[in-house]
Amino acid sequence: MITPIRLPTLFSCIVLLHLLAACGDPPFTEYRLAGPTMGTQFTVAIAAGSGIEKEHLRQQIHAALADVDERMSTFRADSEVARFNRSLSTDWMPVSLQLCDAVARSLELSVLTGGAFDITIGALVNLWGFGPADARIAPPADADIDAAKLITGFDKLHADCDRPAIRKDHADLHIDLSGYAKGLAADNIAILLDESGIANFLVEVGGDLHARGHNADGLEWRVAIEIPDGNGRMVKKIIRLSEGSVATSGDYRNYFESDGQRYSHTIDPATGRPVIHQLASVTVVSYSAAHADALATALMVLGPENGLAFAERQGLAAYFLLREGNEITQRASTQFELLSGR
Repeated sequence: MITPIRLPTLFSCIVLLHLLAACGDPPFTEYRLAGPTMGTQFTVAIAAGSGIEKEHLRQQIHAALADVDERMSTFRADSEVARFNRSLSTDWMPVSLQLCDAVARSLELSVLTGGAFDITIGALVNLWGFGPADARIAPPADADIDAAKLITGFDKLHADCDRPAIRKDHADLHIDLSGYAKGLAADNIAILLDESGIANFLVEVGGDLHARGHNADGLEWRVAIEIPDGNGRMVKKIIRLSEGSVATSGDYRNYFESDGQRYSHTIDPATGRPVIHQLASVTVVSYSAAHADALATALMVLGPENGLAFAERQGLAAYFLLREGNEITQRASTQFELLSGR
């Protein structure tokens, strides 16, 4: 029997599945911690014997989540990112090493993806109503989009983590780490659990997962990829995972419609507009949830053909779901086929 662990976040397109043993007692007990965080939800499943200090772990996990939120949230006026975005200075601004490292790694991914992943699109995210400002019911004017594009571009953002500090070339440049921070939070919790001597766990933050070891029945963790349909949570494909991370980017949880056109929260930095191709979702399996999150966003921007070609060149495990008429079709990179075919 398969029992799903439901993810309550609206942005998640992954369902965690726990496979119960056919017979016999499970070799471990499963401990679960869950709750709200960063405008979404988190779940931590731990498979271990007796002696887990659950309350102490809960406090540590909440502290790790709060740390990322306090540094990188665009929805908190007191976060480091919010202070940087408000500042009109183009001088170096001292920041925490954690934020500087996130910015530096994001810039490296921008170079790798040719700008498909770009955290400097904050002005465009806000303009389209997907940031902390009010949501939109119609697209913005072309002139406003062009103006926002002038103050975006990863080449206008710089990080010097020896200081540590970050700097922008344009006073109105805004950064948005929403395609990186949830994955980073999952990775940080995984590090915390590892340092606590816990070998078997599955961490999920807003749909970004980091897995290690096995579940309470001694089996690999099972992760199900949803059919990209905002009206339900039907499973399209299940993969097994004992080491690594999974993240999905899609167009069906966070969007608005105007005159029959869907406008997704995934914005192409090159056009300043939401993506308009047939790609409905992309799932990436990688060594870190932050890395998988950013690359899933980049592949969503690149689209089905260019995204798959990029995944093959980079040796990425990537799974694409497309809308073709009334059908959902699938494509997968070679590495994903190898992983899912075990």
